[in-house]
Amino acid sequence: MKALVWHGKSDIRYDSVPDPKIENSTDAIVRITSTAICGSDLHLYDGFQPTMKSGDIMGHEPMGIVEEVGSGVTNLKKGDRVVVPFTISCGHCWFCDRTLFSMCDNTNPNHEIAEKAMGMSPAGLFGFSHMLGGYAGGQAEFLRVPHANVGPIVIPDGIPDEQVLFLSDIFPTGYMAAENAQIEPGDTVAVWGCGPVGQFCIQSAWMLGAGRVIAIDSVPERMEMARTKGKAEVIDMSKDNAYDRIMEMTGGRGADSCIDAVGAEAHGSNMLEDIADKVKTALMLTTDRPAALRQAIMCCRKGGTLSVPGVYVGVLDKVPFGAAMNKGLTIKMGQTHVQRYLKPLLELIQTGKIDPSFVITHERPLSEGPELYNTFRDKKDGCIKVVLKPAA
Repeated sequence: MKALVWHGKSDIRYDSVPDPKIENSTDAIVRITSTAICGSDLHLYDGFQPTMKSGDIMGHEPMGIVEEVGSGVTNLKKGDRVVVPFTISCGHCWFCDRTLFSMCDNTNPNHEIAEKAMGMSPAGLFGFSHMLGGYAGGQAEFLRVPHANVGPIVIPDGIPDEQVLFLSDIFPTGYMAAENAQIEPGDTVAVWGCGPVGQFCIQSAWMLGAGRVIAIDSVPERMEMARTKGKAEVIDMSKDNAYDRIMEMTGGRGADSCIDAVGAEAHGSNMLEDIADKVKTALMLTTDRPAALRQAIMCCRKGGTLSVPGVYVGVLDKVPFGAAMNKGLTIKMGQTHVQRYLKPLLELIQTGKIDPSFVITHERPLSEGPELYNTFRDKKDGCIKVVLKPAA
């Protein structure tokens, strides 16, 4: 089969690789009809996520048609059309029993690596390094789905791929981020980053009762989408200081909830610490640029909530933790418990309360993936979200 394969920093290739096969009784093989490039894929593309190996298949936002199931798969059959969550979860460990699916105890065969870096291992993830399981990703013609009784959700006929594909990751990620923000009716919610996850944070904040949503970014097309599709007030951080503007907009109180939807590769400002981040990451002296996190901590009101869906890789520098402590902030974060949200969010799509396809700007054949990684990273051609079609 063909797949997008990692060969090193900024080196993704459209390669021929072996077809996946059933390895365990609870496996399924899915023929991919649509897949996407995620912002967190850029941490691999840019060389910041450790334990990648040449030959690894990329991608964790796939959907398609079930081609084969193992003898232990009871909830899927050949021909079912499914969305596959990026989290791989067993469904029966202590964490899965509590719907903390991204913390599954049993799906990372390389848990020792993660334990050295994090103290404990989270769940295995598709296409996201050997530290997190070494699983082949979904930017391919076919995908082996372990624990298929727990992950994929069957999609009814008549709904286009483009409306449901993002149930695999970014729609649940944005929704869980808004949920973690502990939004009360009428609250002011500030969202750093107007990329795809940020757009779903904005949409979800409204659905959870926000009275006002402020979006912070510097990319014109992303800010325009936040303004027109998300009905957010927008701060252009290339022109304005986010802290000064939010204080002005909230009468000096700050935002009730702040969401960092940027993560490890924030572009930052001209502040000294942000410039230092850029120098250190360029020299590979650190893995993360936490500029958005710093701003969010400073802009959140006393007693407010900070939600972090943005992916971080390692150790952060110059984070104002003293401010977070003295202001009494609640901080909630984590990889998304996707399986928890699949059915309720699919219902929102079916009832017309949201059409997630609004974020798509580029829909291309899988073969164009290597070029589109560069387009997406460098924000060229108005690129906000890329969907790839293996059969095109």
